[in-house]
Amino acid sequence: MLLSIQAHLIYTCAQPCDLLLQIEVAQDPEQRLEEMQFRISSDIETNIVRGEEQVGIRRWLRVADAFECLYQTKVVVDRQSVELSDLQTTPLNQIPSEVTKFLMPSRYCHPEDFLNSVPALFGPRSGGQLIAVMSKWIRNEFTYDNLVSNGMTTATDSFGARAGVCRDYAHVLIAMARAVGIPARFVSAYAPDVTPQDFHAVAEVYLEGQWHLVDPTGMAKASEIARIGVGRDAADVSFMTSYGSMSLKKQAVNVSRII
Repeated sequence: MLLSIQAHLIYTCAQPCDLLLQIEVAQDPEQRLEEMQFRISSDIETNIVRGEEQVGIRRWLRVADAFECLYQTKVVVDRQSVELSDLQTTPLNQIPSEVTKFLMPSRYCHPEDFLNSVPALFGPRSGGQLIAVMSKWIRNEFTYDNLVSNGMTTATDSFGARAGVCRDYAHVLIAMARAVGIPARFVSAYAPDVTPQDFHAVAEVYLEGQWHLVDPTGMAKASEIARIGVGRDAADVSFMTSYGSMSLKKQAVNVSRII
């Protein structure tokens, strides 16, 4: 799948501050960039560092008063869709050390809050079958609403509200998966058909020794998702983290398929 991606950001700040920006598609064996343009205001200092888990890149920016960024790329996504229901849980004693952290509580995902509700809702299912059923349940039971959550909303809060945005849907699935011993992590991404069009968030679950993408909003297929970065939850892969007050002037994202 060939995707065309564009992100245009304009922010201002009252006084100089630093930004950590992560909006560029990661390059790996499943994602190949055909072309790329990254333009920022000419007077901004920048320094490139690796993303979490060595996936993708981040840019440190020193902003004096205004920040404008235009990112454009075409990416070939070569990822086969996998039937999650056919995948088995990786035994806990076979999980690699670098994956173990994705079983643990994190800032927005507290699996201990789901130890009772997951078996009560989904019974004795396990592995990919359980992930598929949980993802479908979140998609059907939750209302997509950008007014019910904020930067402090946890998976537990979203589960109680039965509402949120893509990051909240992903957080709930991640917390549920960790509660039953399936490593899960947060993925920032681009994908077509995301409504409203914006930066997107999905989850990855570790089954049969590999990471597998799953979108509990139902808006994106694994074969059409362009990953930006991964982390324990949204705190690790925010598209922009500012160390100072920033005011939004424009933020536009467009993702389309190229036939």
